[in-house]
Formats: sequence, C-alpha cells, structure tokens
Amino acid sequence: MKRSKTILPIIALITLCLGAYWYLQPSEKVQEEDLKTEVKRGRFEITATATGELAAKRSIKIQAPQGMRAAGIYETSISDLIAEGTVVEKGAYVASLDRTELAGKMANVQTEVEKIQTQLEQARIDTAIEMRGLRDDLANLEFAKKEKLLQVEQSKYEPQSVIRQAELDLERTERDYKQLLKKYELKEQQSIAKIQEIEALLRQNMTKLREYEELSAEFNINAPESGMVIYARSWRGKKEPGSRVSAWDPIVAELPDLTDMISQAYVNEVDISKVQEGQEAEIRVDAFPDRSFSGRVTKVANIGEQLSGYDAKVFEVIVQLNQVDSILRPAMTTSNEIVTGIYDDVVYIPIEAVQSDSLSFVFKAEGNSVVRQEVITGLSNANEIIVLHGLEEGDIIYLSPPKESLSAPFVPVDFAIKEDIRQKQEEDEKRRQAEALKKRKEVQGMEPPSPREKGGGGMIIFD
Repeated sequence: MKRSKTILPIIALITLCLGAYWYLQPSEKVQEEDLKTEVKRGRFEITATATGELAAKRSIKIQAPQGMRAAGIYETSISDLIAEGTVVEKGAYVASLDRTELAGKMANVQTEVEKIQTQLEQARIDTAIEMRGLRDDLANLEFAKKEKLLQVEQSKYEPQSVIRQAELDLERTERDYKQLLKKYELKEQQSIAKIQEIEALLRQNMTKLREYEELSAEFNINAPESGMVIYARSWRGKKEPGSRVSAWDPIVAELPDLTDMISQAYVNEVDISKVQEGQEAEIRVDAFPDRSFSGRVTKVANIGEQLSGYDAKVFEVIVQLNQVDSILRPAMTTSNEIVTGIYDDVVYIPIEAVQSDSLSFVFKAEGNSVVRQEVITGLSNANEIIVLHGLEEGDIIYLSPPKESLSAPFVPVDFAIKEDIRQKQEEDEKRRQAEALKKRKEVQGMEPPSPREKGGGGMIIFD
C-alpha cells in the first residue's frame, strides 16, 4: 500500500514533464528562406507625405490698442481672454489687457496736472498783484504830472530860473510816467506769455491724460467682426491669459474665415524637389480619420528652415483645400499626401528586390534556376520602383539574394536599348516639366494666405 502511494506521485511528475516538453519544444515549421514576388504592371503613384496644420486662408486680426507705443507701453500681458473656439458677434467682448503700467503713467500725469494747475493759479495771483502795483504807480505819476503842470502855470510870474525849474520837474515826471507805462506794457506781455506757457503745458498734460484714459478703455478688446475666436501664436507659443503682448506684435487673437481653409505642411529637404505648385493632394484630419479632402499645392517655399527637434531642414508647403466642411477648425493636425507623379501601365517591383553593384539587377527565377537580370529603373515611391526594361509582368523575382546567388549567371541589357531608354527619359522629363508649368500657372492667380504667426513646431512625418 505504501509502495503504491510512492509510485503515483512519481508517475504524475513524469507525465507533467513530458507534457511541458511537448508544449515548449521548437516548432518543426521552417520558414521559407527565399521570399519571392511577382512583377506587376499597372498604375504607379509617387507621393510625398507630411504632417501639417489647418489654418484659415484669410483672417481678421484682433489686436491690442495701436496707441500703446505712442503711450510708451511697449509690452503688457493678457489679463483675460475668452475661451478659444467661442463664436462672438461684432463688438462683443474678447479680452482685456493688464493696466498696471498704464495706471502708473496715468497717476503720474494726474499729479503733474495738479502741480501745473497750482503753478498757473499762483502765476495769475502774482501777475495780478504786480500789475496792480504798477497801475497804482502810474496813477500816482498821473497826479504828479498834474501837480507839476499846475506849478508851471503858477510860476509864470516868477523869475526865469524858478519857471525853468518847474518846467524841468514837469519833464522829469512825464519821462518817469512814460517809462513806467512802457514797463507796465512789457510786464503785461511777459505775464501773458508766462501764463500761456503754463496753460500750454497744462493742455499738453491734459491731452496726455485723456489719451491714457481712452487707451485704458481700449484695453478692453472687442471683436471687430463676427466670427470664431482662435488664439494667436508667436515664437513663444499660443497666446493665452497671462501671455505677453508687445507693441510690435499686438495680435491677441484671430477671427478666421472658415469657408476658405489651407493646410500648412512641411516637407523634408530630400523630397522637396518632387513637390511643385499645382500638384494634387489628399488631406486627412487626425481628428476625423475617416474623412479626407482633396486639395492642390499653391505655394512651395524657396528657403528651408530648421524646426525645433529635427536635424534636417524642411520647406513650408501650402495646400489649398477644395472642399469646405463645418467640422474643420484651425490648428487641427493634418496628414497631407501630395501626388508628385502618376504613371499609367508601367512595370514595377518592390524596392528591396533591386540589388546594386556597379549596375542594378534583380534575382529572377528562370524555371528551376536563378539568373541575375540587369534592370533599368525609373522613379520610385516609398515602397516600389518602376522598371523601364529587364522585366515583364508576371516574372518571378527574389526579394533577397537566394542561395544560388553566387553562381547565378548575369543577363545584361544591350547598350543600344540603354541609350534608347535614356532618350525617352529625357523626353518624358521635358513633358513632365511642361505639365508642371501648366499646373503652376493654374494656381498663380489664387490669393495667397494672409501672414500668420507660426507656432512652436509640431510632429512632422516625412515620406
């Protein structure tokens, strides 16, 4: 009985080990080592793909007050800003700016105005006192003149010396009177000029104070037109509450025209030579992956730029959307597939099947053997390449060198055929350039997009 109890666990353990071995042993299936594919013929498209961003072709800028620079306020911050995407009516409140610096300037000017008003009042009082004194002196001299004249009349029976003395006193009094009268006139002119100067300074400061008050009212920013509010962007990023607004970059937000949209995309410098104005494009919006929109390239930048986070330089490409949809909004991420070339009824194969050694060739199956068939290749896209000569539709080729690759015979292409293909390629290139020129002319009349601040970059996918 005890022996039976000992054997049973041992048998169970052996059974478990055998099951585990059977389950975990390597599969007997062997992958096919030599991958093959069939040469195809048909329509061949070459595309360049880049991620972009939707933008309105035209937009109305909502700006900070134009008088900021004249007021000496070169930068301020956004105190409040309504939510992005809000639809507003013309004249509705949109944002307010920080008035701290402006309030300080207003307080300084107000103090200056009060100081000048005090100076003006004091100048008027001083002038009144001084002019009153001069008028009193003139009145006294007027009496003195009359008195001297009376003395002259009374001395006409006196000796000649007494008469002469009376006349001299009268002349002296008249001269003093004229001098004081002239002084009074000059003093009056001086007082008027002084008061006018103070009044002009007062008016200047009052004008500045009114301008500050009007500017303060304009720090509450209203919508110039009806539309959907979209936050503006600068090199610092999106302008939100707390962001800085300068007198040289006064845009706070935008009211885009949602009936005319573009996609601002960037193409790698390696692929930019393929992209030309007038080419067709398919635009997909990441927010709605099941929707696509057709478009055309309307602008290709001549100068590349270095975007943050990318080693290679990129070129901006503007794609005009042909359709309008209410679901589209500015700043939505787009995937733009630009068709740079379409070729009908051509032979093409996967790029990885082409081998290069001074010449281009593929490993082609000839019955039960393998040959190295020289091929003349044309343009390519991301995955496939056109074969101009050397292969026919239905041929079987290897995607990687087979076991017999070292002993496979080489099948060259005749030199005359190569020369003929080269001439045809030149003719095809001229034809493509003529077609590209025609397409560029078709989009030349299109209105260019309004200037727009670029954001701080984003994910870009290159073909």
